[in-house]
Amino acid sequence: MNTDLLASLLDIGAHKQRLPRAEETLPGRTDAMPVENRHHVHGHPILGRVDAGAFAGMDEAVFGMGCFWGAERAFWTLPGVFTTAAGYAGGGTPNPTYPEVCSGLTGHAEVVRVVFDPARIAFTDLLRVFWERHDPTQGMRQGNDAGTQYRSVIHCHTQAQHEAAMASRDAYQQRLRAAGLSPITTQIEFPAPPFYYAEDAHQQYLSKNPGGYCGLRGSGVACPL
Repeated sequence: MNTDLLASLLDIGAHKQRLPRAEETLPGRTDAMPVENRHHVHGHPILGRVDAGAFAGMDEAVFGMGCFWGAERAFWTLPGVFTTAAGYAGGGTPNPTYPEVCSGLTGHAEVVRVVFDPARIAFTDLLRVFWERHDPTQGMRQGNDAGTQYRSVIHCHTQAQHEAAMASRDAYQQRLRAAGLSPITTQIEFPAPPFYYAEDAHQQYLSKNPGGYCGLRGSGVACPL
């Protein structure tokens, strides 16, 4: 086989295993993604700030656990979670599209914005779902889904959330190590980077498509929270 052809074949998709350099990042756009402001499951709004309107008194956090379809369903089912939304975060491209994120050239992860009532559910309860419902040791992939968009992330909106997330990571790492599993690769960030809403077709996807794909697979190790 031609050596240049072999090299090109071996490099297929390799860029999707590393975050793009600044000069590689797609430019994006200034206009936000138009999204219907109604959750498909319970009818609550999905757009808004947590300090105003329907979201007054709420807290929020953003989680990436691989494909956002299954990840969003994992959170909208929890009592005390007011609303959820699928989106993109952690990259350099403003207001990306799904094909752009899939290209590996935006730097974004597929994530879920979770708006919750802290009087009804604790942030640590969300962390337990996060750690147990996916495998946080897999780097730039989750199961059969490979690429930077499927990396494990927590984007915290308060210092207290950040401290709780870091403590939970350290505690869960001990359990994973005891089970013979690899180190956690989850990126925990504070302040949270910008969140960009995904297209309407991805919002509450598994409610609109009950038989749709869900790639969530936990490690089988319980989180000690």
